[in-house]
Amino acid sequence: MKRLTKVLMDGGSSLNNTYAKTLYAMGVDRARIQPTRVPFHGIMPEKQVVPLGQIDLPVTFGGPSNYRTETLTFKVVEFHRTYHAILGRPCYVKFMAVPNYTYLKPKMLGLGGVITDGTSFQCTYECEVECCNHAAAIITSGELTAIRKEVTEEAPDPKRSTRSFEPVEGSKEVLIDPGSPEGKVVCIGTTLSSK
Repeated sequence: MKRLTKVLMDGGSSLNNTYAKTLYAMGVDRARIQPTRVPFHGIMPEKQVVPLGQIDLPVTFGGPSNYRTETLTFKVVEFHRTYHAILGRPCYVKFMAVPNYTYLKPKMLGLGGVITDGTSFQCTYECEVECCNHAAAIITSGELTAIRKEVTEEAPDPKRSTRSFEPVEGSKEVLIDPGSPEGKVVCIGTTLSSK
């Protein structure tokens, strides 16, 4: 399998992502992608992303004399980004890695001791320039206008408090403590089973 050279380690991401284009470039058979329709959020404000599926891939850090390999689950998405993959918290947990964002290097235990993996500042700078160019291309292509329009159409009602609870049909209010003068209630569903 080919080596991925542009991988973003994102300690803020709750999942590992890769792109269909990356898998095809690596020669991974599309049949290995397991279907999943569970959406995730955080790529675009107020938008959900439905992946093509998910795939388990072996990931190796280190070199021939000191390495560690674990199998990670990746969500596979169709859109294009400048990175080959984004490794999130599940990767950090599986490898028990500790990131050093100042030096752009994660550390973890390998077969022969501590592995310090990472890239050069030059490579990071080149990736950042490519990301900026990609973002500029999106802005000039009109794609951003379409995204903004969709986000505006789906935006929540500004008059509605995000902290307010609005009961749905099939619910009723029940006093939490009937003997209390405060009269606090909880809303429960009337269509729930007795369990």
